[in-house]
Amino acid sequence: MAPPPAQGPIAGRPPILTLASGFVGDRRQLVVEQTYDPFEAFERAQGAGVRDPYPEWADLRERGPVQKIELRKLFGMDTMVDIPDLPDLPESYLVLGYDEVAQVLRDGQTFSSACYSASMGIVMGHTILEMDEPEHHRYRGLVQQAFTRKAMERWETELVAPIVNRLVDGFVDKGRADLVPELFFVFPVYVIAALLGLPDEDLPAFHRLAVQLISVAFNWDRGVAASQQLRDYFAGILEERRRDPAEDVISVLARAELDGVRLTDEEIFAFLRLLLPAGAETTYRSSSNLLLGLLTHTDQLDALRRDRALLPQAIEEGLRWEPPLTGIMRLATRDVELGGVAIPGGSVVSVCVGVANRDPRRWTDPERFDLFRPPQPHTAFALGPHTCLGMHLARMETTVALNILLDRLPGLRLDPEAQDVHVRGVAFRAPAHLPVVFDVPA
Repeated sequence: MAPPPAQGPIAGRPPILTLASGFVGDRRQLVVEQTYDPFEAFERAQGAGVRDPYPEWADLRERGPVQKIELRKLFGMDTMVDIPDLPDLPESYLVLGYDEVAQVLRDGQTFSSACYSASMGIVMGHTILEMDEPEHHRYRGLVQQAFTRKAMERWETELVAPIVNRLVDGFVDKGRADLVPELFFVFPVYVIAALLGLPDEDLPAFHRLAVQLISVAFNWDRGVAASQQLRDYFAGILEERRRDPAEDVISVLARAELDGVRLTDEEIFAFLRLLLPAGAETTYRSSSNLLLGLLTHTDQLDALRRDRALLPQAIEEGLRWEPPLTGIMRLATRDVELGGVAIPGGSVVSVCVGVANRDPRRWTDPERFDLFRPPQPHTAFALGPHTCLGMHLARMETTVALNILLDRLPGLRLDPEAQDVHVRGVAFRAPAHLPVVFDVPA
């Protein structure tokens, strides 16, 4: 799949468009027209102006690993929420210590995922995000059939590496690039679209609708409209795959079976609506964060150049140091004590995986990026039954992208003319730009 040429004010970003839908043959096609930029709106609403929330979170953790807090203030929600007829909010607690976060994530009976049904469930449908056992186990067993080791190996060589190489082709002869818009922002989208077998011409619209979908908290109408458009779009494609199966994820989901039970159409639509924001958004942010960590610690980057066997531990350190998503929500199903704090049943419990990954009780000098740390499990992909289904895909994509960059861009380094390159955001974190220079290959 060849990525389309760069267009719009930022290379690699889909043009500023609003989406409509129309039919082409038997399939609903995504059609675009000019007016609204959901990417910039999403970044603004979720705290793009916040450079570093970690000192404030660390101060809270010093007072205790579990803190009562107003729900609207969690991860910038006081500036985001725009849901009509929002009822009185329940008591809410912020969990900041690693051990306490791990306890919440591993105990699905006491800390339910059902809280997502009142937020993301409105636009995603009934997804794995909000499922508890035993429903979660059954559903995960079905959708996991699309993410086998054999499939992952094929995707690496046939999809991911060619997509990254084609994007790098666009700037390899220039000696400089901004790797966020020109590579990291777009390559995971092309990967997800290729996994689903979507046509090239639908990619910009597909990406934009996915971002509008997860923007429902601050733009209700656009989020709900995007949900319906994606459902209509996927309905046509699913019908095609049932008639004429291909080697893509939609075809696998259409025929997946566990103990004689198959996924319903609505379950498939819900998973597909979740896949792009869950897969592409997180991979773009984690890859960008990792490379920034390496570029600002040149001794570690040099060590990685000399020994690529260090890449897996570099990836894990990047995920620990700056996870792409800083928080996960749960709902207490009963009265429980956590970290010495009594939490009433019915309370919202928000685990801050970002600050848990910097708990000094677990890591020495946790604010520092250091790929040579002794390996320890972190919480970037969650823990327990809801451990991220796509974590192996995300690690593979990052491995491929970093290896290609190091292979094809000798002398890769931060642009010395760049000013104040940094990670930003509250709930979702990544640098807005990553300007680099490198030696043009002979």
